[in-house]
Amino acid sequence: MRGAVAGAGRAVLDAVLPPLCLGCNEIVSAPGALCASCWQGFSFISAPHCACCGTPLAEDLGPEALCAGCLVRRPRYHRARAALVYDDQSRRLVLPFKHGDRTDIARACGGWMTRAGADLLASADLVAPVPLHWRRLFMRRYNQAMLLARIVVRTAARGDDLRLAPDLLRRQRWTGSQAGLRAKERRRNVREAFDVHPKWRPMVAGKTILLVDDVLTTGATVEACARALQRAGAKGVDVLTLARVVRPAL
Repeated sequence: MRGAVAGAGRAVLDAVLPPLCLGCNEIVSAPGALCASCWQGFSFISAPHCACCGTPLAEDLGPEALCAGCLVRRPRYHRARAALVYDDQSRRLVLPFKHGDRTDIARACGGWMTRAGADLLASADLVAPVPLHWRRLFMRRYNQAMLLARIVVRTAARGDDLRLAPDLLRRQRWTGSQAGLRAKERRRNVREAFDVHPKWRPMVAGKTILLVDDVLTTGATVEACARALQRAGAKGVDVLTLARVVRPAL
């Protein structure tokens, strides 16, 4: 009876406010879905990809293959995975979610991330969002990484075995926007910007931490977070994001 009532309520609501595609606002069959055209237009990341940073590779070189960037400079984190390539299409999803109060987008995106990061989630002890500075949080009113992390933990096939640590990391100082900065400038800008909250320190030592964020660009921010966690004794740090920038092959 309860299911029938819920189904009837959903039908009435859909008749009044039909569910819209997350990418283009066309009517779709269910809330949080993409229409066929948008689904084909989004670049979902799958194997083959770099074993470390998750960058898509042009050909399958084996499960341990690394991209050119990781061969030159290995990141501080162990592994990174992302659901989407950050391009013109996915930007239409990410920017409204990040800056336009479209928090409803988090549910679908978090589900995509759970699938993309299944191997990371299998070995994680704690899931932590990349924190915002309090000034940024005050202006935005929500941390998009926190919304994604909550959905990822909820949809991961781990039951109560996986714990969300919402304030594990603190952003100690204002770093401003990273937009327009080069990789070295980004790393310099966020150096020593994060620390581990004292109440979580006993639970970090010897554990594998999964960091969650919206977009991986140069990796400067998550590497600064990883450095803080490693100093607190974390055994490993992995990174899971909704999207990642893919540099053109040289």
